[in-house]
Amino acid sequence: MRSRGYIVILGSIMSGLGKGIVTASICKLLQAKGLKVVPLKFDGYLNVDCGTMNPFRHGEVFVLDDGSEVDMDFGTYERFLNISLNKFSSITGGKIFQHLIKKEREGRFLGRDVQIVPHLTDELKAWIRRLGDETDADVVVIEVGGTVGDIENSYFIEAIRQLSYEEKHFVAVQLTHVPSLSKGEPKTKPTQHANRLIQSMGIRPDIIVCREDEPLTQESIEKISLFANVSPKHVFDDPTLSTVYALPKVLNDQGICKVICEKLGIEDGHADISNWESLVERIINPKNGEVDIAIVGKYTTTKDAYVSVKEAIVHAAAQFDVRPNIWFVESTLIEEGGPDIMKDYDGIIVPGGFGNRGIEGKIEAIRYARENNIPFLGLCLGMQLMVVEYARNVLGWKDAHSTEFSSDTKHPVIDLLPEQKSVSEKGGTMRLGGHTSLLVEGTLAHKYYNALEVDERHRHRYEVNPEYVKDFEEHNLIISGRSKDNGVVEFCEWPNGLGIGTQAHPEFKSRLEKPSPLFLFLVEKAIEARKRNSRKTSMANTHRTIGSV
Repeated sequence: MRSRGYIVILGSIMSGLGKGIVTASICKLLQAKGLKVVPLKFDGYLNVDCGTMNPFRHGEVFVLDDGSEVDMDFGTYERFLNISLNKFSSITGGKIFQHLIKKEREGRFLGRDVQIVPHLTDELKAWIRRLGDETDADVVVIEVGGTVGDIENSYFIEAIRQLSYEEKHFVAVQLTHVPSLSKGEPKTKPTQHANRLIQSMGIRPDIIVCREDEPLTQESIEKISLFANVSPKHVFDDPTLSTVYALPKVLNDQGICKVICEKLGIEDGHADISNWESLVERIINPKNGEVDIAIVGKYTTTKDAYVSVKEAIVHAAAQFDVRPNIWFVESTLIEEGGPDIMKDYDGIIVPGGFGNRGIEGKIEAIRYARENNIPFLGLCLGMQLMVVEYARNVLGWKDAHSTEFSSDTKHPVIDLLPEQKSVSEKGGTMRLGGHTSLLVEGTLAHKYYNALEVDERHRHRYEVNPEYVKDFEEHNLIISGRSKDNGVVEFCEWPNGLGIGTQAHPEFKSRLEKPSPLFLFLVEKAIEARKRNSRKTSMANTHRTIGSV
């Protein structure tokens, strides 16, 4: 390749079409050709990052190794590409304005009136190019959050317009929706109007990817081609699939990689993704039965709030060639009706979260799992509540709690991290990012990680109170891992070998090609539990939600 290539993916008509999945799929195909690809995401909101956003509004907050709290699309990128990204792949409106104003305050623009054009657009172009330089990328793939026509991303699109004329190898991709009023009647007019809007902003899409209710007809393709000034060979189907991991093959079979490579000046546009396809086949057509896994949470009506947990289950299940039926159980429902609704699950997960609502329901789910030998995995808050439950029901401290939820408890088994006690600002101030833990030889954690030192990502303010660790160990709660830096309890296990909790978020590092060891533990134990209980029929064959907020 003679020079670096740039690809931009723009949304049109409406949000929620899956730009992140299309971006990750294109990156995957180029990566499969041996190219070094780095994604970059722009989000127009004025938050510096998404760390303080409510999951009900924005979905999951994804955490990178460097502690950056970023958009959930970064989880999609990492899961597809099996790489770890850093903060420079994420630009928000708040971050770029903060960056520009800081430079103005430092006197970097003395004598000039600082404007959107050229100062802000120049900063954005410099950021994009710098990311390519520092990662030595062959191709930078840029996802523009939101929809073309939004005020929030208009200045970023202007920067992309300038970039498209300054760089020799540039490809613009329009993601659009082609609805059908009735079967066999796809409507292309919304796409035509959206394309005109994009072109009015100075960007001419080279490729149009169409989300649709049914496969595009040849007539529809020709209409889009005619009105959008692209070849019919540059119009691609993006159908609804049983798994998002199938999209790279779908696009590759239509020849999208060949078109992109021609535009970027790269020879041989076919990508060999046969290994990826074999894993996807295990997801679609598993050979070894199925298991029912419950995620007991408090944001269960928002499907994106626990997306990394759900995908980590899918990754682990693919390794065992089983179908995971994933159930989202609203924890307040357990508070109202009791934990007996958990009796038919083969495995239970309690993930992270904030706030007092639903906490007692999570604790009851953990108790039920422990007392009934149901495989259990506690993540972050899930591990903390695992400790609270053990303190209440094994050690007999009925008032035991976390000071996050009960400041006057006589047994504060979970307490604020010492360094958090002087923190006043909320954004980016938790214990964040990758941290190393030392595991105890012979424990389940050691067995499944097959290592004595492990690195996982964190996002928390509270820890297991070290004053109570000896009491727990005397009552057979296994402390199987501690922080290398400060001795914080990172892993604990039930003595029956069926429950593990971790202060970390291992779901953030799980990938289809490299599943999280702790999710492998849960799925393997769930398979064993299903066989042990001889349950022949499944409760579900899809992701379902029980209860509501």
